[in-house]
Amino acid sequence: MEVWRKAHKLVLAIYKLTRSFPNEEKYGIVSQMRRAAVSIPANIAEGFKKRTLRDKSNFYNIAQGSLEELRYYLILAKDLNYLTKGLNDVEENLECVNLAEEISRMLYGLIRSIQ
Repeated sequence: MEVWRKAHKLVLAIYKLTRSFPNEEKYGIVSQMRRAAVSIPANIAEGFKKRTLRDKSNFYNIAQGSLEELRYYLILAKDLNYLTKGLNDVEENLECVNLAEEISRMLYGLIRSIQ
């Protein structure tokens, strides 16, 4: 599934982005961002294998919720000035935001298509 591939790419981008966060955030926002990011493709994969449309929809909705949670963490990281260290960080941040937006649209379409 293309949405899963993009979600996996987002996970990799989030891991790369959060490497530069302060050490004191290792068990804070870094952990939360990574957990939310990993939850997206994991729930897409689990939903894909479910047999009923209701179960599929439920897992895709959970993925959408995790995506929205991650989008908040990106806003928080920006407001805490964790994303403004250099041009590469800004580019990585934009990649994450753009991927999140694209995945959101794809998940919405996927959920609508099975309802």
